[in-house]
Amino acid sequence: MKFRTKPVVIEAVHWTGNNLDELREFVPERFRHNKIHEPMGIVTLEGVLTVSKGDWIIKGIKGEFYPCKPDIFEMTYECAE
Repeated sequence: MKFRTKPVVIEAVHWTGNNLDELREFVPERFRHNKIHEPMGIVTLEGVLTVSKGDWIIKGIKGEFYPCKPDIFEMTYECAE
């Protein structure tokens, strides 16, 4: 069997290395592993994952956060605005 993901709009922030204030505003403190600095850790459902410059931080449909590599993000998501 084959399946397709349901269309869902997500929120995401692109970590450029120069947008700490934006990340602090987007990611609640309880999901920050180390106060958001290099290397950055995000508390996910799978444990703490490291976020590298260039990654996207996605807020999932249940309010969870997780990082996504830019090439995967580009293949999976498109602008909804």
